[in-house]
Amino acid sequence: MALNPTTDRTKPAKNLKAQQRRMEKILERLNAKFKPWPKSRENKFLLLVKVVLSQNTSDRNSFAAFDRLVSKFKTPEQIVKADLHEIQKLIRVGGLHKEKSKRLKEISQVVLEKYRGNISSILKKPTEEARKELLELPGVGFKTADVVLAFGSERDLFPVDTHVFRLSKRLGFAGENDNYEKVKKKLEMVTPNGMRTLGHIMFIQLGRAYCRARNPNHLCCPINSLCPVGTQHAKP
Repeated sequence: MALNPTTDRTKPAKNLKAQQRRMEKILERLNAKFKPWPKSRENKFLLLVKVVLSQNTSDRNSFAAFDRLVSKFKTPEQIVKADLHEIQKLIRVGGLHKEKSKRLKEISQVVLEKYRGNISSILKKPTEEARKELLELPGVGFKTADVVLAFGSERDLFPVDTHVFRLSKRLGFAGENDNYEKVKKKLEMVTPNGMRTLGHIMFIQLGRAYCRARNPNHLCCPINSLCPVGTQHAKP
């Protein structure tokens, strides 16, 4: 039996619109449940430092590492001149202190030499160009670059951390084998313009409070009726 080409072409568009409507409802519920984060007040370089320290650790530990580091070293020049072992001691609480201390020194050296200690010039460029330059910094990956752009220059992006990865797949917005770029693209396609960074924030808070990697609390989840996994636990 031949397929109707007109009908066949409309299916992806209809499915996308349905996903967009579902995402709008999800964000509406999450926005009523959780509070948005305050805007970043650090200078752009320190924001980058904070995001690097947040890699592969909890917020509590990364914030402690950041506070200890900036109590002594706040600029690229200070970090470049600082003793490596002293930096390691300051950020030890954040985990991977040897790798991260080396990374921070390398990043600081590049920022000092190439950008005169200020990455604001990068963040003024068009999004893709700025993202490419951030990715050229030592140890800066997709998530780090996107978080710096989203919070450092208010770009309408949906950075993907471990919580966002988990939720996007449980909610059916992304496939199990999708990589970072695919998940980000799919989330940004279904999220209303101007709400992508908010979506990132809300997904992280939902992941911490309810949609945990182990023992997720489906019964009390505020969006269980909108989730393929949670619907079986939702109240009728």
